[in-house]
Amino acid sequence: MSKIAISYHTTPVGELIIGSFHHQICICDWRYRRQRDRIDLRIKTGLKADFIYTTTEMHHQLIDQLNSYFKGELRSFSIPTITVGTVFQKKVWNELLNISYGSTVSYSTLSRKLNHPQAIRAVATANGANALSILIPCHRVIGKDGDLTGYAGGLPAKKKLLQLEGALNNDQLYLFK
Repeated sequence: MSKIAISYHTTPVGELIIGSFHHQICICDWRYRRQRDRIDLRIKTGLKADFIYTTTEMHHQLIDQLNSYFKGELRSFSIPTITVGTVFQKKVWNELLNISYGSTVSYSTLSRKLNHPQAIRAVATANGANALSILIPCHRVIGKDGDLTGYAGGLPAKKKLLQLEGALNNDQLYLFK
């Protein structure tokens, strides 16, 4: 059976689990998220691999890029990734990559861009199943009224990421005082 190299990394907004598989990042996700077991099982099953706790060169490259991102020096990631999910989930995740640094979109706007305007909940569920947090910027999706809604890393982490990117306006900041 193949192996997914797993390690942990603490960022300014929380602890991540990082996984690499065949020189690609397959996990960059919140260590203590609610769906952790389900997402890990999906990835292990999809890649026909099991976890081994070790650090690889891919982990070091990702950590370097994450550190640059958190310093405000990096706006997009250039590390090879692999996603594991349904065709619909992958379609949602690919669309998330089109949300530029410093921008946000609503779940309803994202649904329309995917040509599924009535599938807001399905889009939100796929967004929540993203195992490449920060790299695939699911934190840039907000409620249509501008509220910061659901995030696997927690709303405080989402707020900090959006503040780092300059994506929050003063009206949104009052929600977290």
